[in-house]
Amino acid sequence: MVKRPKIRLSRLRDIGWLVWDPIGLLEKFESWENVSYADEYDSYMLRAVGMLFRKEPRNSVIDYLVMIETEHMGLSAIDGIRKRAAEVVRRIEDDDQLWNYDDC
Repeated sequence: MVKRPKIRLSRLRDIGWLVWDPIGLLEKFESWENVSYADEYDSYMLRAVGMLFRKEPRNSVIDYLVMIETEHMGLSAIDGIRKRAAEVVRRIEDDDQLWNYDDC
């Protein structure tokens, strides 16, 4: 059985807060590192990463993020919602420092 690498949560939070932040909690130029609710999106982002790690289709991950935003959070489906979710997926896939393979 192949051991799963550990996630660098700070990298994932960078993506979640800078690209996604569906609630709009951070002010412009504010850092997630300085707020008490830094973990607000962790469970959603970790699930998205897990889906990608398991090689689930990109569109399934995009659909998941849109569903979280519109159904779970109860927000309106604004213009560009899928585009933003797709950008989250792209950033996760492209981040070569997201995974820590040292302990594998």
